[in-house]
Amino acid sequence: MAKFEIIMPKLGESIIEATITRWVKNAGDQLEEDDPIVEIATDKVDSEIPSPVEGKLVKLLFEEGDIVAVGTVIAIVEMDGDDDSEPTESVSAENRKSEVIKSDPAPIVVESKIEKAATKVDYADSSKFYSPLVKSIASKENISITELDSIHGSGKDGRVTKNDVHIFLQKRTSPQQPMAKPEKVSAQPLTSLTSDKVVEMDRMRKLIADHMVMSKQVSPHVTSFIDVDVTNIVNWRNRVKDSFAKREGEKITFTPIFIHAASQALRDYPQINVSLDGYNIIYRKDINIGMAAALPNGNLIVPVIKKTDEKSLLGVVKAVNDLGGRAKANKLKPDEIQGGTFTITNFGSFDSLTGTPIINQPQVAILGIGAIRKQPAVIETTQGDFIGIRHIMILSLAYDHRIVDGALGGMYLKRLKELLENFSPDTNI
Repeated sequence: MAKFEIIMPKLGESIIEATITRWVKNAGDQLEEDDPIVEIATDKVDSEIPSPVEGKLVKLLFEEGDIVAVGTVIAIVEMDGDDDSEPTESVSAENRKSEVIKSDPAPIVVESKIEKAATKVDYADSSKFYSPLVKSIASKENISITELDSIHGSGKDGRVTKNDVHIFLQKRTSPQQPMAKPEKVSAQPLTSLTSDKVVEMDRMRKLIADHMVMSKQVSPHVTSFIDVDVTNIVNWRNRVKDSFAKREGEKITFTPIFIHAASQALRDYPQINVSLDGYNIIYRKDINIGMAAALPNGNLIVPVIKKTDEKSLLGVVKAVNDLGGRAKANKLKPDEIQGGTFTITNFGSFDSLTGTPIINQPQVAILGIGAIRKQPAVIETTQGDFIGIRHIMILSLAYDHRIVDGALGGMYLKRLKELLENFSPDTNI
């Protein structure tokens, strides 16, 4: 019998490890090619590892909850046929774990305009376990053992994750203003009634919760609003959607039209396509727009369309449909939810008129799209003004007031309004 090793795959340039969250198959199960074997999770995305071969799953080398380095063998499959190669070396799960923990972490690139002097710290002296990724970031950012031990972990069994370290760094590098000592507030401890149902947040919801709290703590949020007449866009889409679906085999929605226009407006106002590193402004060359997508389980994920401004409208439509479909099917790769420079969230999908979104750190702005409604509007013509029925929606831009002033936020929204209202009914796609 030939033996085949199932290896923890490369999950992205900056991902060096993943957590095994659930074994879908058990030792002794028969596998068909492409059968899912195990569910894994990183700090960014959950995924499945399918079997590349047909055979019998004979050995699982790790348990659920174990953190495994990329490139490590995690299971053995026995295939029918002669084994002409050298036999697979038998390695115990304990040895595999030791190999993961002691392996040298891959270099992690932390984007910054400032060179940071690295001080060698032996994190093995800590009584807590830290993954190679966390120790690598801590070493590069000169985080002491005492500081690392003080970080509250949001991972399994209180384990410190990469996101926890980034939140700590944001708080450490942000300028601290003296605050008045708050009055002591006595609060009743929260108790649940016998009729209540208490459910712990899942891993992804915990990450979302920590990220949202961190964003509000780091960035002073301001939100500006503008209404937009999108009648030309609605009429154009109604005219082309059937022929487009017949030709391409997929739908054309409003979202890619708005994403395409938003990227063009960012070309005109690159000061919004930036990030902050302390008092340093990092101007992003690429315009990578993330689109917030709701998952069937109620969680949220933000796949990123890379170099959006360089794509045609058709290219953006294809990217939105592909990423959106794979997001719902939990098939996104870690690289596809990283590197965003600006985010768009569509409140209109749930018929909401508008909203005040929270900035997706380390970005400095996020655009909210409201529902499109038919409304009476004043229409100006050379023959005079009159009242007509138009398709109107509200755009909201939440921005970091440390770097984006009201004037800049307002100018960006005005430019986006111009692009959308001047959308040509003769646009080809």
